[in-house]
Amino acid sequence: MSYSDTLRRHARIAILRFLEEAPRYTSNVSMLATQLPLVGIAFTRDQVVTEITWLTEQGMVVTETSGDFIVVTATTRGVEIAQGVARHPEIQRPRPGV
Repeated sequence: MSYSDTLRRHARIAILRFLEEAPRYTSNVSMLATQLPLVGIAFTRDQVVTEITWLTEQGMVVTETSGDFIVVTATTRGVEIAQGVARHPEIQRPRPGV
């Protein structure tokens, strides 16, 4: 697995975990792009949108768009992945107790 593949897997779990901690499991792309560098993932806004689109296609988040503003909400499946209850081969599994 390449570094970029591993980085995407980590970005996806980080996004889901940020949403799992957010009120109503909801945030926006700008906020998520600001949070990712705090865990060592320096993604551009476009890269965050790409991962949100992928997570949407997998049924782990839903989005609402108004112009350039994208609101993201985790689904039950997305929260289960974030908590480590469920797995997906293209998303890093969280460590126990984290």
